Amino acid sequence: MKRTILIIMDSLGIGAAADADQFGGEGYNDVGSNTFGHIAQSFARGHADGSERSGLIRLPHLNQLGLGHACFKSSGYFPEGLDEQPDFIGAYAYAEEISSGKDTPSGHWEIACAPVLFDWSYFPKQPDCFPDEVLKAIETKTGIMGSLGNCHASGTEIIARLGEEHKRTSVPIYYTSGDSVFQIACHEESFGLDRLLQLCVDVRKVLDESDLKIGRVIARPFVGSNTVDFQRTGNRHDYVVEPPSETIFQRMVKAGGTVVGIGKIGDIYAHTGMSEEIRASGHDELMARTLEVLARKEDRSIIMTNFVDFDAVWGHRRDAVGYGRAVERFDEMLPLLLEQIEEDDLLIITADHGNDPTWPGTDHTREHVPILMFGKSIEAGKYLGARGTFADIGQTIVSHFDLAPMDVGTSLL
Repeated sequence: MKRTILIIMDSLGIGAAADADQFGGEGYNDVGSNTFGHIAQSFARGHADGSERSGLIRLPHLNQLGLGHACFKSSGYFPEGLDEQPDFIGAYAYAEEISSGKDTPSGHWEIACAPVLFDWSYFPKQPDCFPDEVLKAIETKTGIMGSLGNCHASGTEIIARLGEEHKRTSVPIYYTSGDSVFQIACHEESFGLDRLLQLCVDVRKVLDESDLKIGRVIARPFVGSNTVDFQRTGNRHDYVVEPPSETIFQRMVKAGGTVVGIGKIGDIYAHTGMSEEIRASGHDELMARTLEVLARKEDRSIIMTNFVDFDAVWGHRRDAVGYGRAVERFDEMLPLLLEQIEEDDLLIITADHGNDPTWPGTDHTREHVPILMFGKSIEAGKYLGARGTFADIGQTIVSHFDLAPMDVGTSLL
């Protein structure tokens, strides 16, 4: 039995990429960003929120897989709190991105050997950022007149600010970020979840028919009675354009294997190359679903899970404390995964971009990502080098299954 388990710790970057000076926001760039390094640093220096939990971050299992050393190789900074001489159980590397963006689809697609070598379109950071012709086309297609927001915003902030008006008027909230994205927030009960999802499908079609190359339309449903208790639900859906070239998943399925996407994986790959999609919300549930699929013991299978809350709940909200605690919780669950790895299995833990919670703004950061590998044939403690593309991960997976090599990437095996 031969399987690959591919885990994405969404946004857990480990140091600024060489081209980080080309990415950033107004008055700053991403040079010096280090998502994991700065999380560990914030723990070591005590929490600004005054909580009792402070001191050094505790990640024994991730460190044994090589996370601390991967961070050091990437950035020259060994994360505070981690043992510099762990009892290694895995091999490690770090990778830089060749895709033109620092967004979720670009990172994931490159991992699957389909890098984004074109420029996405972005909405300008100004009031009324969506073009009038796009808004009018949406009204014509959907019959839903008007919109609120139409600006760059944090999802939680704009719901707090405009949620009550939205509930009163049923006018949808449109907003964007530094990514190539059109986000729509609507109340799950008063507006209706099905109606929101259909609106997103229609907006996706409008954008596809325009000259804009917008990567994602995201449904952001929320519940609550007023500004005080509004909160987003787990019924988020991403409507993404298809990857620009064949992915390792499509190749695997064509070869008679299976691919199971857990969490938002199916959405990210526009439902291409997936044998099965399992939706789940929250890191505990995501790990539980991953373990359930592993327990099936299905030969020639890829199981891929995205742990999105690192990015969505803590990274974008610039909550270093919450982010660090979430990584600690992931580390606590990790032995349950490791003990299910069998003789011919390959476990890879990586990320898709950075989202430094100590950095200006609320957008992703252009960073290297860790590659942590575990399996019976993996040499514990081996440094596998600085990788020139995330596609080395995908090439490693096709090599593991003895499939024909992809056009980009070099196997780590």
